[in-house]
Amino acid sequence: MRINASVSIAAVCLAFATGPAIAQQLQGDARSGRELSERVCATCHSVQAGASGPISTDVPSFPSIANRPGTTAQGIAGAIIIPHPAMPGVQLTVRELRDIVAYILSLKRAN
Repeated sequence: MRINASVSIAAVCLAFATGPAIAQQLQGDARSGRELSERVCATCHSVQAGASGPISTDVPSFPSIANRPGTTAQGIAGAIIIPHPAMPGVQLTVRELRDIVAYILSLKRAN
């Protein structure tokens, strides 16, 4: 199990760390990520752009995750791939993972 997680993390990190031309091809689709998040993540997280707070006190909303200082695609992907104990182990394809990450990052407020 740990080997699979390590391989998955390595694949995602490689996908996000590639050169600009390749990275453009590997970017997730925020719209698909929103739709998937509404089906898979909304049980625990507030996933909408206008969400003001968590569903539960210890579960952050997607907008709050997006707007944390230092939030990166790699950090979000890592938290999904190797979740904290309270988060259920949701099985996502690499494309689905990229889409959810793209959606979360799309919620970042412009400064």
